[in-house]
Amino acid sequence: MNVAGLPTTRGSALWRDDVQVADSELVARYKRAGMVVLGMSNSPELGKNASTEPLLHGPTRNPWNPTYSPGGSSGGSAAAVAAGIVPVAHGNDGGGSIRIPASMCGLFGLKPSRGRISAAPSTSVLSSPMSINHVLTRSVRDSALLLDETSAVTPGDLIGAPGVAGTFTEQMQRDPGRLRIGLVTTRADGEAVDPECVQAVREAAALCEELGHVVTELDWTYDAAEHMSGFGPGMGVGLVSQVDQRLAELGRELRDDDLEPFTRFMYEHYKGSISAVDFYRALNTLQKVSWDVGRMYAGVDLLLLPTMAVKVPELGYLDTSNLEVIWTRTGAFSSLTGIFNTTGQPAVSIPWTTDSHGLPLGIQFAGVIGDEGLLLSLSRCFEEARPWPLLAPGYGS
Repeated sequence: MNVAGLPTTRGSALWRDDVQVADSELVARYKRAGMVVLGMSNSPELGKNASTEPLLHGPTRNPWNPTYSPGGSSGGSAAAVAAGIVPVAHGNDGGGSIRIPASMCGLFGLKPSRGRISAAPSTSVLSSPMSINHVLTRSVRDSALLLDETSAVTPGDLIGAPGVAGTFTEQMQRDPGRLRIGLVTTRADGEAVDPECVQAVREAAALCEELGHVVTELDWTYDAAEHMSGFGPGMGVGLVSQVDQRLAELGRELRDDDLEPFTRFMYEHYKGSISAVDFYRALNTLQKVSWDVGRMYAGVDLLLLPTMAVKVPELGYLDTSNLEVIWTRTGAFSSLTGIFNTTGQPAVSIPWTTDSHGLPLGIQFAGVIGDEGLLLSLSRCFEEARPWPLLAPGYGS
């Protein structure tokens, strides 16, 4: 999102001097609601990492333990909220980038339905379908309130979410009723989920049953390799377009120090290698995968699963200057979140417990498109039944 008068560096040297002349539509809505923008927070380069450690600005540290990552790509926002600098901060979720840092920093993070919040004036073909804007907060109430203030469709938006009865704040306060909840504890690619993450979500399932809901264990109904065959080209083509547009604005060729090694690798890999037909097929693949996931909801209202398949890593674990390391490690961090960016379903990470290192672990609920109100209602029940710390230890009460 752009803020008039402030630079939108995207964590990249290529955009270090990109000072904005106008607010994005979402920022304008924040200001009309009475919010005060203090500044821009840190992010990994172009949001392509699950840890916020760009070479341009240096690493953001987790307020729970400064030697650990706050997550990404909205890691700067998460750290600011968890440390008490601000009560809420904007985030953008294209593969888990609100929910991942929310889980890592002990915050509440909702990714709304596709089309719920306008991306104007961003013109990326995948900005609204895949990457959804909202906020990281310390409470369910604040997330619902900000969704009420920002979810109006901008005339001309290609995609819009279903309308809601009343406000999200009102829906949050309603009894969610007796829900049928599908419990998922595995990754679709067959790789292991950390036992502490599995234990956390099983404890959350037990609370669901205590609250009167029916929990049934489910297996994934989509093919992870097929999903990545569509997801990768889609994001790759978007990256190439974004970089080429910036170079055209600057009137020059790409320089060696413009992009970090991992971003540069992806740019060169996808530039010229994906045809329009390939891209069309990738989008069709994502639609098929979305229908495959939809079959899981035949007998349930919501899915319950870990937000993360792995625990919070130390800074440096996701090193974008080491291609082999980042290529083999980064996929695990979005393995349980990115699918809901493809399907467009709303999903939320709720603070739940801490791991063996004393760092936060969140649990995730995902509903059908348009069901943010139900997610907010159930999240409020969790918040009341098992309150979470409002700030990281040492940052107040």
